[in-house]
Amino acid sequence: MGGGHNSLKHDPAIEKWYQMREDIYKGFRFTPYATRRVLLWGVAVPALTFYIVYDNANKWSFKGKTHGESLRR
Repeated sequence: MGGGHNSLKHDPAIEKWYQMREDIYKGFRFTPYATRRVLLWGVAVPALTFYIVYDNANKWSFKGKTHGESLRR
């Protein structure tokens, strides 16, 4: 029922890509390009997101508002 074992055919290109992704850390170096990207995506974006959320945390209230009332506190 449903075929025997080893009925899945593996694509060599996908297997090669999987292997490359598993071993990516072996060839990584902090070049100026990589450092800028790490700082942007690992530090600046989370810090900016935190600032926006923290700044707007107590400015809005959705509790019990009706059609004509403002959402600002």
